[in-house]
Amino acid sequence: MKQYSKACDENREPILAVIREAFADAHTILEIGSGTGQHAVYFARQLPHVNWQPSDLIENHTSINAWRDEAGIENVLPPIELDVTSGTWPGRKYHGLFSANTTHIMSWAAVECMFGGIGKILQRDARCCLYGPFNYGGTFTSNSNRQFDSWLKERDPASGIRDYEAIAELADANGMELKSDNEMPANNRLLVWRKI
Repeated sequence: MKQYSKACDENREPILAVIREAFADAHTILEIGSGTGQHAVYFARQLPHVNWQPSDLIENHTSINAWRDEAGIENVLPPIELDVTSGTWPGRKYHGLFSANTTHIMSWAAVECMFGGIGKILQRDARCCLYGPFNYGGTFTSNSNRQFDSWLKERDPASGIRDYEAIAELADANGMELKSDNEMPANNRLLVWRKI
């Protein structure tokens, strides 16, 4: 069954403006946490030079495939199953990585696993683009983010908005250097790293 996220439609244009440049020379993009499948279809249509590889837990594949089938876009590949904590990652390298709204719904241990995997599957000079809300200096950037964090923790105490500095340490430890930190609507950011 095809799922719909209003947030995907609201944030896709600002994200596209950044990833169009970040993925200008990319050919293969792995998306972690493709969710409904909306981003995969939209970005692949706007970036016809890339093959977009959606991934998520198996229960989300039905919606991803529904969006993919409806769009009929050849450069959106069939979704692959990926649980970042499983230790089983694709046995190939990618020119780019995109993930939106994932680190705050995972446990911190899962975030660590995700960055460990990203470090292994990115080619040298590849770009890693991570979208979502982040704290800076241990401080919320808005009251709405503070409220969102409380809601997340009520739902799952292991989740929550992550500190940018902690995320940056993980990226550095897995061979990535920050290229840009981009302000996005609704108190979100889009972080872009380069694989060294």
